Amino acid sequence: MTARPLFLTLTAALSLTTALPALAQDRFVLDEITLTANREATELSRSGSSVSVLTAGDLDNRAGQPLTRSLTRLPGVTLRQSGPLGTTGFLQVRGAPAQYLPVVIDGIEVSDPTGPKPAYDFGGLTGTSVGRAELLRGAQSALYGSRAVAGVLTLQSLRPTQDGLHHHFGIEAGSYDTLTATYGATLRRDGTDVAFQVSHLRSDGFSALDEDDGNFEDDGYEATRLSFYSAHRLENGVTVGFNGFWEDSTGDFDDFSDVAGTPGNDYSENESYGLRGFAEFTTGAVDHDIALTRYRIDRTSVYDGFATPFDGTRTKLSWQGATDIGAGVRAVFGADTEKEEAEGSADARISGVFVETTTALGDRIDVTTSLRRDDHSRFGGFTSGRVAAVYRADGDLLFRAAIGNGFRAPSLYELFSIYGDPTLEREESRTHEIGVEKRWGDSHLRATAFWLKADNMIGWDDRGTVDWMDDGYAQVPGTARRRGVEIDGRHAFGAGHALTASYTFIDNQTDVDWAQVPERVLNLGAETTFATGTTAGIDLQHVAGRANDLDDFTTVDLLVSHPLRDNATAYLRLENVFDEDYQWVSGYGTSGRAVYAGLRASF
Repeated sequence: MTARPLFLTLTAALSLTTALPALAQDRFVLDEITLTANREATELSRSGSSVSVLTAGDLDNRAGQPLTRSLTRLPGVTLRQSGPLGTTGFLQVRGAPAQYLPVVIDGIEVSDPTGPKPAYDFGGLTGTSVGRAELLRGAQSALYGSRAVAGVLTLQSLRPTQDGLHHHFGIEAGSYDTLTATYGATLRRDGTDVAFQVSHLRSDGFSALDEDDGNFEDDGYEATRLSFYSAHRLENGVTVGFNGFWEDSTGDFDDFSDVAGTPGNDYSENESYGLRGFAEFTTGAVDHDIALTRYRIDRTSVYDGFATPFDGTRTKLSWQGATDIGAGVRAVFGADTEKEEAEGSADARISGVFVETTTALGDRIDVTTSLRRDDHSRFGGFTSGRVAAVYRADGDLLFRAAIGNGFRAPSLYELFSIYGDPTLEREESRTHEIGVEKRWGDSHLRATAFWLKADNMIGWDDRGTVDWMDDGYAQVPGTARRRGVEIDGRHAFGAGHALTASYTFIDNQTDVDWAQVPERVLNLGAETTFATGTTAGIDLQHVAGRANDLDDFTTVDLLVSHPLRDNATAYLRLENVFDEDYQWVSGYGTSGRAVYAGLRASF
């Protein structure tokens, strides 16, 4: 894509920001909060970063649906899933590979420390476990350290939102003999917040390798997940808390040798847990936040009866302080140290210090600067920085810009496995973006142009030998580049009616083996509420310009819900209405037309 078409695409979006507001009614809506863009809660209108938020309301009636189905409707997000629910699934943001997107669940980083290129496997995660999702795009290593090159995704479980004891219940059943059940309870009383949730999912699934190629055995999945949260505010103003999760799952999968006539008996067993203890307090003018987290994953992949175990842990201690230093300047600073271990391999530690300042230049401009220094026990130090700014013009028109760099430390597998090289260096990246947003009432239109460059890449090297045992990871020459445009909007009109849309264009420029993503993704949606309280929605997704000669595809989903009483709702969800035959990954199948019905209630 040349610079001129990229400029014209963004210019068209800028024009729309002034044309569409005339179609909408004027309403006053409280500004939404981002919890991650500035390391502390910040109004979105005061953040120079590109952020998307999915609230509990956005995820209602989609509890049993793979979470990736909601996330891939956000601009810049694509999926690589190798079959049905429970098979490996990775998210890619702005065309960067999955290992460039740290995933944080309830304050605990959950990227797999034993993976060749550590990333979080979304293949079995559904909306039952998530009450809020926040996607922060762009290089964020200056705040979050290694791997935060494409952005950071944070997920939050059930939390109390009102005083007293409340129960939450949901059940859903549908195609592929799928059954999902969840129960949660929240309590807010006398300065104490408590939440607990447990869910269970079972599905017979369908063949991971595409049935069109003669594969016929179902690849099922079963998982149980538990999460909890507690926090108590003491009389002296100190808040102490403890939260965590536990998950156990078993899922079938197919590798490329599982063709028609073979047993098709591959499966994986995964057990993971995360724990976090934290304390929040104030001394003088400084607000403090201290946290200790522990994440462990035990996964075993079984190929034709041969089991391969992978056990890894990540332990992290962090401290953060924040204070106002005058003249409209807010400073956030801190330090952390993290140790990753892979059983039977080795370990590595990375420690960092950071400082971030946000300066209000009058009532219209906020400028945030971030600087971080990390030291890795294997390759030494790296300094990352980021500058982001937002300008609020008249008429709820916002202009944003950001520039920064990032890095990814080599994984334990890349360093110490039989294919590893302990002399590997970090991967490095640079990103910048500019954007514009127009708001009116609870409607908006946003457009962002972005650029990403990565080099000093770690890739697979056959080392010029016949024996594959001589192959391994190495620093490979070349540069990976991504540039593109993200557009998303929501137009609310009347009472309970809205149109939504998002569009992503990614110009894939790379001379190394990097992530393969579609060039164009379009999402369209419509939702309406009738006088009876019944709501109906339709979502369309079109994916085009794909690598490896994969066909373009279009899917349509329908959703209808109806209140049975004030605290209970029944819903019906129809996925892939027109039974589109498509693939996310070459050779691997996806769901045909599927129907799910559910009930959710609170009391």
